[in-house]
Amino acid sequence: MRRLLLPFPALVLAAACSGAPPEPAQPAAPPRARIEAPPATAPAPAETAGAAATPPSAPAEPAEPGAAAEADAGAEEARACPADMKLVEGEYCTEVEHTCLRSWYDKSNKKTVCEEFAPTPGRCTGEKVKKRYCIDTYEWPNKEGERPEVMNRFHQAQVKCAAVGKRLCTESEWTLACEGPEMKPFPYGYSRDATKCNGDHLWDNPDMKKVAKRDPDELARLWKGVRSGSQAQCISDYGVADLPANADEVVASETTGGWRGKYDSVHTGGPWYKGVRNQCRPKIYTHDEGFYYYFLSFRCCAEPDGEATDPRTPRQIREGWKMDRVERSARFTVAEMREKLELKEQGKCECKAHDILCKTMCGTLLGPGAVDATPGGAPAAKGGAPAAKGGATDGKER
Repeated sequence: MRRLLLPFPALVLAAACSGAPPEPAQPAAPPRARIEAPPATAPAPAETAGAAATPPSAPAEPAEPGAAAEADAGAEEARACPADMKLVEGEYCTEVEHTCLRSWYDKSNKKTVCEEFAPTPGRCTGEKVKKRYCIDTYEWPNKEGERPEVMNRFHQAQVKCAAVGKRLCTESEWTLACEGPEMKPFPYGYSRDATKCNGDHLWDNPDMKKVAKRDPDELARLWKGVRSGSQAQCISDYGVADLPANADEVVASETTGGWRGKYDSVHTGGPWYKGVRNQCRPKIYTHDEGFYYYFLSFRCCAEPDGEATDPRTPRQIREGWKMDRVERSARFTVAEMREKLELKEQGKCECKAHDILCKTMCGTLLGPGAVDATPGGAPAAKGGAPAAKGGATDGKER
């Protein structure tokens, strides 16, 4: 039996480019966030004088235990967040301890994959930070039944979130939404299950020259994802779906200083391959903002209660970035992205065959031959993808 400390620093794997998917390390302590108390419930109106003259009706059936609280929570969430987002309100712990009961070592990725943790809530050994925010229920485009969109660079994902009045989630926001109040290692509990959150598919040797050119047939061949909302058991206690496994996700760094604070881009959740932990807490800090990949997706967050959302990352705010600097890196503006989203709603987001930038904006890079996977459909053999090296940052958009 081993006790695992899950702080921000931990094992970190280099990026997957010609090799296996990045498998995350642990996030660093985020800045404190302010929590706002929910609005007080209005008192019930007093009974009207003389009402007793009317014969009383039969007493109402008592509500089931917890039903009223559940209804109140649902009403609070509806007031705080848009319909396509979930409210996350709770305490994020910077360091969590779990006890691993059963594990195996993946030689190709050089990391230990814990298959079963002790079924008890994680023990917080770090600082607790109160948080309240909204997070997309699904990965971009945040629509049930659609495929998570992949192959976006960090700043492109950021502009897409800004186009719908949101921002990229931070590393701690993503983790809290996944772990839930009990700080569970997986959103569904304490035993790793690739049939609940799509994982453990065998490595399929991507042709990186074709990936760099956004070859639609190669991207379709490599696709091992499932549709958003199709994993009924891959849902966190906050109601957020498809967090670990399936597509990996990019989030905004909250780390300052050191090698983990080098980039604004942080990867989390792990992709659909064998030899990946697919837990809530581990993170990858080794990919720059130009990185893209065929299993890398994202989702958006926003401030609750109708507050304005700044689309910049914590680092960009500290360094005084303007949004036009992000747009230059993305190679399209927020306004241009909004136009593409309107066209997409009308089914008219069409691009020329070699217009990679247009296809990136429309989310149509994936070839028509892509076939959705069956979660956990790969043989459960030991060993996965070879260790990752470099980043998919070659290839130019036109």
